[in-house]
Amino acid sequence: MKISVCNSVSSRACDSVRGKLKYFESRTYRCKRMQLASSTTGIEVNRRELFGYTAMISTVLSSQGLAIAAKGPKGFNPVEDTNDGYKFLYPFGWQEVSVNGVDVVYKDIVEPFETVSVSLLPTDKTSIGEYGSVQEVAETLARNVLTAPGSEVNVLTTSERDDEYGHKYYQFEFTAKSNFAKHQLAVVTVAYGKFYTLTVGCTEKRWGRIKEKLETTAKSFSLIF
Repeated sequence: MKISVCNSVSSRACDSVRGKLKYFESRTYRCKRMQLASSTTGIEVNRRELFGYTAMISTVLSSQGLAIAAKGPKGFNPVEDTNDGYKFLYPFGWQEVSVNGVDVVYKDIVEPFETVSVSLLPTDKTSIGEYGSVQEVAETLARNVLTAPGSEVNVLTTSERDDEYGHKYYQFEFTAKSNFAKHQLAVVTVAYGKFYTLTVGCTEKRWGRIKEKLETTAKSFSLIF
């Protein structure tokens, strides 16, 4: 017996019901195409649907800010934060640890004073240059922000660079001595209403052995857009 679905509904509602039925029928048809085969080939799967599912998963992951970073150079692992917009390399063998008030921290599991960290602070500036020259910013941060109060601080070198997006970076090398001497590199930049600071370092005794690794990490820090 044929039953009409439009006996007691309006024309617009009828069209809606028809649309839902067609959608259900098309879904049922697609599901039937993914079935167990009786041959030794196993499961027969519609290739177009698999490609569609793969594309959908990739879109969802991207929308949530999850990124698969490209493979870094030998001896380094890449980090890419698509939410806050930065990336850098850290030495192989270091592990991520949680530190309050810092966006991310990696440290050597054998030498705990060998670390790299990135911190973010809000700012109304649009460029690091608005805070002053690289020497002025380096002296202020090294003496008043990046070291413990009362430390003996020396700023050794400073440099600056610009990336392809027009962001300016200040980089500086400094030492700090309190209970022990530490040798560090810092890179700072401003964008997206944030003041970015990457700091990487080790004890003074270890500096000569791993300075090239730490310099690679510092130079690799950049914004991704």
